[in-house]
Amino acid sequence: MIRLFFVFIILVTAEEEVLHVQGKVTAVHDGNTMDVLTTDGERYHLVLKGIDCPELKQTFGKEAKRCLQKLVLHRKVEVELHGKDRLRNYVGVVWLEQTGDVRLPLLREGLAWTSEKDQLPELEALRTEAMQKKKGLWKQENPIPPWEFRRQESMSEPKSR
Repeated sequence: MIRLFFVFIILVTAEEEVLHVQGKVTAVHDGNTMDVLTTDGERYHLVLKGIDCPELKQTFGKEAKRCLQKLVLHRKVEVELHGKDRLRNYVGVVWLEQTGDVRLPLLREGLAWTSEKDQLPELEALRTEAMQKKKGLWKQENPIPPWEFRRQESMSEPKSR
């Protein structure tokens, strides 16, 4: 009985706390990172949940950033915050009133991968479709996922003593 109690506690505490906020996008840093100023005056540095766009130094990185800028910059958004990542950035889903989830056009245009871990099936289907149609980064023979690019970049940086 005690074991069941501890399993229950672990499952309850493992549930993700979700916070809903409204605001305006004040900056777009790359294809999946932005700053949101809420109607309450709070600022959130936010990474889109479930996708990863090419880094700015990668092919299609600047295109992904431009796409996200066109979608959200200086626009009112609804945000569903899902906590923070290992770098302490907020992770969330962003919606526009007229067009919905901003991750979807990035995936449809071939400007994003689904996340390396915890892939969401509904997003993976869009990525697969863009890949089959050879859209955006999928025009390349062997595109390098951004997480691999970041690992390569960090390995090539000189180590400090």
